Amino acid sequence: MSATAFAAVFIALYVAHSVGDHWVQTSCQSADKGKPGWVGRLAGARHVATLTATKLALLLPAAALLGLHLSVVGLAAGISVDAVTHWWADRRSTLAWLAKVTGKGEFYGLGTAAHPAHPVTAKGDPAAHLGTGAYALDQSFHHLWLLVAALLIATV
Repeated sequence: MSATAFAAVFIALYVAHSVGDHWVQTSCQSADKGKPGWVGRLAGARHVATLTATKLALLLPAAALLGLHLSVVGLAAGISVDAVTHWWADRRSTLAWLAKVTGKGEFYGLGTAAHPAHPVTAKGDPAAHLGTGAYALDQSFHHLWLLVAALLIATV
């Protein structure tokens, strides 16, 4: 049952993460969560609160429909680890630091005007694109911790 529970929990968390990070998060939360001081900390906390609520809103019905018997301790541990790590990464300066110390600083800047290979139009103006290295590293970091959260939820 653990492998099945893990797979179901991970899928529910992964989908809820995408919905919560892109549809539920407000523009204000997105713009402010990386700001220094309490403005950024509180915007990040509001985002993580709505993201966590989204994850629970998708995970709990899925678990009930699939007959998964998840422990309260495992659920609390997994959701807490996910929330704390999500808030940490979304402060932006923290993830930028991690990228720098792991040799991914150049990739972190990919897709921004500050990057030497930033996309440009034929006129030399900054071109529209679908993402940045910072966004890719952000999502990858979150996916890693979703895996840890799903393991905790399914096995504790």
